This record gives sequence, structure tokens and C-alpha cells, in this order.
Amino acid sequence: MTRQTPAKALERFEALSPVDPAQMVGLWRGTGLPTGHPLDGVLENLGWFGKRFTADGRADALLFTAGERRLVPVDPKYVPLRLAMRLSGFGRTGAARNLFSHLKLRFRAEETVASVKTLAFRGMLSAAMVYDKQPIIDHFRLIDDNRLMGVMTIEWDERLYFFELARVEDAGAATPQPVTNPEP
Repeated sequence: MTRQTPAKALERFEALSPVDPAQMVGLWRGTGLPTGHPLDGVLENLGWFGKRFTADGRADALLFTAGERRLVPVDPKYVPLRLAMRLSGFGRTGAARNLFSHLKLRFRAEETVASVKTLAFRGMLSAAMVYDKQPIIDHFRLIDDNRLMGVMTIEWDERLYFFELARVEDAGAATPQPVTNPEP
């Protein structure tokens, strides 16, 4: 994707319509929108697939690929957020990708890790995903029936991380399979 300024990305986000949490139920494939944020390219390098929203207002905030057709929900509580932001350059390397491929099963979430609710952001009520164990809120707006734009906010950081989600219509294309945690 073409890099844009954070101001342009925010302008685009603010021009979009709100989305109701009920419209988001299902599996979504994610893509980061480069704006110069420290996390640009990190999630993609680590095999980020996207997010899954459930009908009971809960979510798998971080789904990663594990092989051809498996998804692993990773629990964000294991991510040292301040360190990850400082060492984000490492997160875009092959060494980080290799290391994370071994860690993601150990970091597997045992249950959903975020709540989906309607919150105000930049003067508009819309769906938002509030992480249970991190000071993160993802705010969403509707691009069309099958695409969302998101902005991740971190309580202690004024920078915004932008991303898009595309609905996965054929869930069989990436059916989440149970992945057990390996024995320690």
C-alpha cells in the first residue's frame, strides 16, 4: 500500500460512516496502512491474519497464520507493548518472524481477549474493540459492507496505527483449527 501521512489517514477515517458492532460479526483479514507509525509492517511480517468478532460482543484481537489453513489467536497480554514500540525495527526482520513462529503457540489465547462495544472517537459513535489486558482500543468505521477501516489507539501514545479489515466470506479458506499449546 502507498504510504500516507497520519493526518491524511485520519481525514479518510473521519469521513467514513460509523459501524454497529453487530455488523462486524465474523472473520476479517487485516492489512496495515503505512503512515510512519513504528508498528508499520510489523504485524504483516509476523504473519498477522486479522481479527474475529463474535455475536456475544467479544473478539480475537490478534489472529496469526499457522501453516496453510490454521489460525492462532494470540493473547496480547504477552506483548511487552512499550518494548515492542521501541524495538519495532526488529519486528520487521526475518529473525523476528522466525522467533515469533516459535512463540505464537505459547502465546495462544485460551479465550477471546477483547470486548466490542460502541464508543465515541473523534466526535462519532461507532464500534470499538477494547483489549482486556492492554491499554489499547481499536476504533472502526465502515468503508463498505465488507471492509472496515480501523485506528488503534494506545493510552500512553499519541500516535495512531491505521489498518483495514476485509470480511472473509469463505471462512473455509482460513478455517481456524484448534491448536494446542505445546508442553513446556
